[in-house]
Amino acid sequence: MIYRELQKWYKCHCEPRRGEAISLKGLLRSLRSLAMTQVLTLFIFGLLFSGCQQKQLYKDTRLMMGTFVEVVSPDQRALPIVFDEIKRIEKLLSKYDPQSEISRLNAAGKLKVSPETYYVMEKSRDFWEASQGAFDITVAPLVKLWGFRDKDYKVPDKKQIGKLLALTGTDKIIFHKADNVIEFNTSGTQVDLGAIGKGYAIDCAVIKLKEQRISSCLINTGGQVYALGDKLGSPWKVAIQNPRGNGASGSLLLKDQSVSTSGDYEQYFLKNKKRYSHIIDPKTGYPVDNGIVSVTVIASNGLIADALSTSVFVLGREKGEQLAKNYPGVTLKITEEKDVQNN
Repeated sequence: MIYRELQKWYKCHCEPRRGEAISLKGLLRSLRSLAMTQVLTLFIFGLLFSGCQQKQLYKDTRLMMGTFVEVVSPDQRALPIVFDEIKRIEKLLSKYDPQSEISRLNAAGKLKVSPETYYVMEKSRDFWEASQGAFDITVAPLVKLWGFRDKDYKVPDKKQIGKLLALTGTDKIIFHKADNVIEFNTSGTQVDLGAIGKGYAIDCAVIKLKEQRISSCLINTGGQVYALGDKLGSPWKVAIQNPRGNGASGSLLLKDQSVSTSGDYEQYFLKNKKRYSHIIDPKTGYPVDNGIVSVTVIASNGLIADALSTSVFVLGREKGEQLAKNYPGVTLKITEEKDVQNN
């Protein structure tokens, strides 16, 4: 069972269309599509260089888990393996699928779930505890209230926010480990695994690739990237998007690592010249407003990178850096408003 393999992985590292040959035209078309969604915070570049003359790269992009998922590999087998595995996880964790386990849990308030869904829920609780509540999957009703789920943006009144804050808190989730039952102790509580689910899905896909002895692949799930092995003898090169402009603000060289970026420029709206982002502070019910514009986390696996980028964004620089110290091998890049205001 794949979730057991991931448990071993996390314990070891941290515990407290088939493919088409890549072309410049295809790459540019893909990047334009991704930019239009405003959900991708990372994009891959340099795919046409450093060795493509010697060996072919294959790539494909599909809409999954509410974003564009791009897979690039010199091994054509990698593409269907990754897409099939992410599709399988999507049927468990996606809020966009009304028949997923998470959607059915939100509707019923109590559900016997698969071992994998239970595992991700437990990991979410672990991050909630470690971050002192900054990471909280129960902000789902607040995200919807602010209009980020349906893109019907609005600034709610304080009474509405206060009412939903009473439903928020991972302590409102009861875990029945003996039979994998998840239960909410407060009517109206709902969960959204968007800040951890894509990372888990990537990790599952990487395990499947390794089982087939595929050693080189880049997976990008809308700002969440895993670089398996290297790219034709060189590290995979990934660019970090400029949070207040076009193009990239820097780049990373990755090998057997995951990187995740959370930012206030991914999904946001402006009201009276004030920016409201989709990342909600679980303690206030308002979008985070602490001077941070983006957080990039590099980690050994996707789940940690995914959850930590959100946690650090909510906590702020000082507390976020302290939290990251609990996860060996993690690297942070925090960009604040003062760093980009003159750009």
